Amino acid sequence: MQLIRGINNIKSIENSDDNKGCVLTIGNFDGVHLGHQRVIKALVEKAKSLNCIATVVVFEPQPQELFAPESAPARLTRLRDKYVLLEKLGVEQLICVNFNRKFASLTAQTFVEKLLVECLQVKYLIIGDDFHFGKNRQGNFDTLCEAGKKFNFGISDTKSYKVSDCRISSTEIRKSLENNNLEQAEEMLGRPYSIIGRVFHGDKRGRELGFPTANVLLKRRVSPVSGVFVVKINTFDGAFFGVANIGSRPTFSGIRQQLEVHIFNFNKDIYGQSIEVVLLNKLREEQRFDSLDELKKQISKDSEQAWHYVQAMKLD
Repeated sequence: MQLIRGINNIKSIENSDDNKGCVLTIGNFDGVHLGHQRVIKALVEKAKSLNCIATVVVFEPQPQELFAPESAPARLTRLRDKYVLLEKLGVEQLICVNFNRKFASLTAQTFVEKLLVECLQVKYLIIGDDFHFGKNRQGNFDTLCEAGKKFNFGISDTKSYKVSDCRISSTEIRKSLENNNLEQAEEMLGRPYSIIGRVFHGDKRGRELGFPTANVLLKRRVSPVSGVFVVKINTFDGAFFGVANIGSRPTFSGIRQQLEVHIFNFNKDIYGQSIEVVLLNKLREEQRFDSLDELKKQISKDSEQAWHYVQAMKLD
């Protein structure tokens, strides 16, 4: 799948010989959940029938993160994760638009004529009927329908692609995660919820306490979950189990949010490696301890509890 970053690079393919036009959808696609997957399936099928390129446009940062960063929701997936998931679904082209105030100030007419028609040569558009675009959100689904008649591209809304008439949304998945309902989140995602990131060198606190950890920075993303979890860790060397803490380590005066994973029976060097941490069961909330000795005792209890959970799971 081709990844195109920025409007300037979209323009560079505008007149290429292999530009057959595209079937397009636009959105955050946070989580790439089952509802999204139904839309993408329809997108890919339509692109094949029209001999066009199956294309998804996403924004970085997401609009709420620009306009209201303090209240923007926690992300379920980063751009890197979206790329992997969308590629598996058959998307041929992922366009990441830098969502800044200049882009947000484009009129709805410019958005349609310059971006959709001239740059992308859209032949068919699948979009939510609550989608708004352009300066002051002046463009909407009706605007696109009128543009479709004028510029000869088809359009349909995403209502047809619900899963069992159930409203699945990133917001509902976040609520499930916040309520520690991992099973419900998995049902809506179509897979267990996981966090993917690169292992970095930490301050070795876990090693000093007798429980070495693989540390993953969550970067600009705020995690929708926090606490201590039983986890499955997928690495280049295979799958392993362990116990993980997601949070700010309040016992150590707090830091920016990160993921720390103690992997059972594991002593390989995975610094710099990207790992996937799959959440299996929540053990407790993150808490502050008055001493390192208290913390060490609790980590030992967490590890023992997680180990028993894994063994029971293997017997089922």
